[in-house]
Amino acid sequence: MNALTASAAIASGRVQLANVRQRSLVTAKVRALWVLLLFVFATLTALVRIGQLGLFEDAPERRSMAEALLPPRGEITDRNGVVLARAFPSYSLWFNPKALGEGGSALVKTPEEVAKALMTIFPDADYADLVERLKSDKPSYLRKRVLPEEANKVFALGEPALEFPRENQRYYPQGSLAAHVLGYVDEAGEGHVGMEQVLQQRLLDPAQRGQPFALSIDARAQGALEDELSRGMLESNAKGAAGVVLDSDTGEVIALASLPSFNPNRSDRAFNGLVFNRVTNQVYELGSVMKPVTVASALDAGVIGDMSVRYPAAQLHIGRFTIHDSHNFGASLNVPEALIHSSNIVTAQVADKLGGPALRSTMMALHMNERPGIELPARGFPIWPKGDWARITTMTVSYGHGMAVSPLHLASAYAALVNGGVWRPATLFKVAPDKVPEGQRVFKASTSARLRQLLRMIVVDGTGKKADAPGFRVGGKTGSAEKPGSGGYRKTSLIATFAAAFPMDKPRYVVIAMLDEPQGTQATSFQRTAAWNAAPVVGRVVPRIGPLLGVVPDATRDVDISDLSPLIGNGEGE
Repeated sequence: MNALTASAAIASGRVQLANVRQRSLVTAKVRALWVLLLFVFATLTALVRIGQLGLFEDAPERRSMAEALLPPRGEITDRNGVVLARAFPSYSLWFNPKALGEGGSALVKTPEEVAKALMTIFPDADYADLVERLKSDKPSYLRKRVLPEEANKVFALGEPALEFPRENQRYYPQGSLAAHVLGYVDEAGEGHVGMEQVLQQRLLDPAQRGQPFALSIDARAQGALEDELSRGMLESNAKGAAGVVLDSDTGEVIALASLPSFNPNRSDRAFNGLVFNRVTNQVYELGSVMKPVTVASALDAGVIGDMSVRYPAAQLHIGRFTIHDSHNFGASLNVPEALIHSSNIVTAQVADKLGGPALRSTMMALHMNERPGIELPARGFPIWPKGDWARITTMTVSYGHGMAVSPLHLASAYAALVNGGVWRPATLFKVAPDKVPEGQRVFKASTSARLRQLLRMIVVDGTGKKADAPGFRVGGKTGSAEKPGSGGYRKTSLIATFAAAFPMDKPRYVVIAMLDEPQGTQATSFQRTAAWNAAPVVGRVVPRIGPLLGVVPDATRDVDISDLSPLIGNGEGE
């Protein structure tokens, strides 16, 4: 082969190699393009299917997965997001008498021995009840909400009949806090008594239960109110207590307490008298706390004009009835003095001049003739004088006897007294600023302004001195009413109430404290009246909750009472 032939052969090989390489490159590009097209097609198919599922199909499997991630029952929180009630997975202690099959003994040891062993793990259990259940051939819960360490101790007993099913249960992280507001959930998942009952459908609705439901209450204020009411009960040896903190501008219940209370975590023990709500479900003759309502009604009607006008303060005889005061306040009193010293006699005369129809109309405008306006299911119906009010009825109602209402009725009435004259129903739902109800005007704005002065004077110079909290400008009224019994009123059984609002130069919150049958003790200087037991409760509550609610003490501000101060004499009342 000559050089020319060899060169041509080499050139031909290079061309063939170049062609092979080019064809391989083209094939690779085509294959890559097909892969890309397949990937795009698969992606578009998936997107179309997802859209189809979302827009056109119910997709029960997809919904079931989503619902499985939701809590079985929605959370309840306070107005600031503090959890008050939530679903909680926990162990239970279950007795299965057929764990070892039919026949034979369910227990390795005797029921008495097993019960004693369980008592060492659960000291608060009922031994007799445990023995009875362990002897039975019926399966049953021995205990709900068993901690893992407790379950380990029970497991160590070596009893196959003691089982630990894992269940979702209702848990109240704050214990008994706001128990009468929340209520409880039974073993069947039904809500009872409080907002658990009211919100039953909302809390179980899959579309809503993933979103916590915020109540109007503030857990911090609730704790302070319960704490101070409990202290007041203890100091006065009272049988019960009730209290409310109400936003006077919106009707929102910031705190609501009824004592003694109960633990909603122990629903097996909740079926007793402790679930009874004294704030909304019990009605009382509340006594002299109603006097400011009478005065406000008379001011609105023009019956009271000149505050310096004096009324006879001697015993008042109406037919066979005699109206008297707790003390002798002299020959006469004007209206400011009558409120400061809490005179039944003068208040009755004001009401007599006002007339039954007008006072009755005011009480009805404050909704005291119907159940209290709130969402709770337990709401007591007032004891309301029927028909046209007789003269003596008008007089006794004017100072808080002859008509029985709940402490919540009283709180809503005082809100209207101090907020400019507008009544709004109380609510446990958190109210958005743009959703505040318009309400119903009951008193003129000028009447409300005068009442703010008078209520402040009662705390500064009258029976409410022990409710004064420096810098918070508290105003309020005492009420000590004898409880009715067979044959008349029981002079040794009182309902002691203090109804207050603060700060009085720009009222925002109403506070009610009531003690049921307080006794004269060393802590109350052996006095049973509201001035000595209910008023101090308010005096301690206000400084605790005020800063939490945005009310900062300010000793440089107060209500101007300079036009009334010269009218005030000396004296004592309830």
